Amino acid sequence: MTPSTGDPLGEIRHDAADIASSIRSLLSIDAATAELDPAGLGLALSRLAMAVAGNPVALSRSAMEYGMRSAQAAVTAALRSMGLNQEGPLELGEDPRFSDRAWTTNPLFYLVRQQHALLERFLRELLAEADVDEITRRKADFALRQVLDAAAPTNWLLTNPVALKKAFDTGGLSLVRGANNLFRDMATNKGMPRQVTPGQFRPGHELAATPGSVVFRNQLIELIQYEPQTETVHTVPLLFSPPWINKYYIMDLAPGKSLVEWAVQHGHTCFMISYQNPDETLAKLTMSDYLRKGPLVALEVVEEITGAPQTNLAGLCLGGTMAAAMLAWLAARGENRICSLTLMNTLLDFTLPGQLGVFIDEAAIQRLDRIMKRKGYLPADSMATTFNLLRARDLVWNYVVNGWLLGEEPAPFDMLSWNSDSTRMPAAMQTEYLRSLYVQNRLAKGELELAGQRLDLTRISQDSYFVSAERDHIAPWKAVYKSARLPGGTVRFMLSNSGHIAGVVNPPNPKSKHWVGSAETLPEDPEAWRQQATEVAKSWWEDWTPWIAGHAGGRRQPPPMGSTRHPPLEAAPGSYVREK
Repeated sequence: MTPSTGDPLGEIRHDAADIASSIRSLLSIDAATAELDPAGLGLALSRLAMAVAGNPVALSRSAMEYGMRSAQAAVTAALRSMGLNQEGPLELGEDPRFSDRAWTTNPLFYLVRQQHALLERFLRELLAEADVDEITRRKADFALRQVLDAAAPTNWLLTNPVALKKAFDTGGLSLVRGANNLFRDMATNKGMPRQVTPGQFRPGHELAATPGSVVFRNQLIELIQYEPQTETVHTVPLLFSPPWINKYYIMDLAPGKSLVEWAVQHGHTCFMISYQNPDETLAKLTMSDYLRKGPLVALEVVEEITGAPQTNLAGLCLGGTMAAAMLAWLAARGENRICSLTLMNTLLDFTLPGQLGVFIDEAAIQRLDRIMKRKGYLPADSMATTFNLLRARDLVWNYVVNGWLLGEEPAPFDMLSWNSDSTRMPAAMQTEYLRSLYVQNRLAKGELELAGQRLDLTRISQDSYFVSAERDHIAPWKAVYKSARLPGGTVRFMLSNSGHIAGVVNPPNPKSKHWVGSAETLPEDPEAWRQQATEVAKSWWEDWTPWIAGHAGGRRQPPPMGSTRHPPLEAAPGSYVREK
């Protein structure tokens, strides 16, 4: 600080410049470290700092307000220590991280929480007033959220009353266990807190347990045929198209939580695609390769084994995108081999990409492409970290607190075991689908060409069933709704009360509910659809069951497991799902 010159505005500008310089020092990113930040979050923060420095009056105003409110919070805490029930400068809403009574009854912890909330408000005000482009704003907002979540007082021993109390009650044993967990995770989990205990849930045992056999294998997929569990089955078989991000068994999670098990028990002859976990040998596989060597060849095998001229198709997330692409590909060739299409939490129009949009723009793709070319694939932990950061409070910092501060082991959770079973992504495919779908939106525009055909979704004439989830952060329900208006045919649109994964693992339970509209056409405005939709206190599985049965034909004796051309190779879940 320079001595006073008698010019208050000059002093404000000088103070603002000092603050801006500090922000730049904290948030700037050196170009040499850009490889560690392919999404460009550090660059966005650096641009934010420059924008903040360019508006010293607004910065000074926010800084002075922040300082005054901080002082007010300190006075409030002092009054509370004297027994006065004084409210602080910010009214704090409900937050599970601060559920312990100490955050309201103990003046010191009350002050700590107020100060954290004030810092969050201060930084968000700076972002709101900064003159930056929308991409930078979105990335900076995400990065600031990560910084603030990491800085939350609940994540640190001395400012977490629950951890301090447990340390006292256990005579320090919880701290010893927490330190052991920390060192273990640093050594074996790349510094990330463990979400699951390895070996508790195993594919083919506790997970992916629906009986079946692998009846086909190529360099990209295994095809699983499931054993019938009813005396007769529908004449139209059902092929499941899972995403190639993570393993297929989110659609066959565990007994009682498996969508494919549910379908088998309701008389469908079910087949499941299981993708290989790619390495450098598959680096050059493209989206056309995935179409030809994945759903298209799987469809041929299903037809050969069952003898059925048509198949019902059900896809999830990117597996649903590929399923719709296959229908458009068949339509371009005049082939009517699919009876109906079920898409779960699937984007066909990528103009509203949800939180993943933070990581996907042309500059980020170019940085990512340079990184992947060295190995030929995107490492599995890169995808896992990305998805964990989208819900960092639940999937990162919650486990930091429980594992490192409280010294606890993760509670058994089959869904998180699947979530931690990550896969690699082949370099060419990863770059192509990010650029073609997310950045250029070519599938929705009718511009995407795969395997020699231009894909026009409006030429899809089959009936389709779209499932969306109101708390989906990967495929926002309004984006899924927008996608549902693209194909031809009659569309039944469903909104469940779940998230991206729980929207699939959605067996009937007392908490399940969904909304469904009565009109055969979807209005342009998703909120208009929501207002006229009917709420039903059931899982969407229960609504889908009669719908898919109505598209599955009559009944017949179950077809054999495999055929002469495609004999059973090994028991489900096969080999590819076990690859690390």
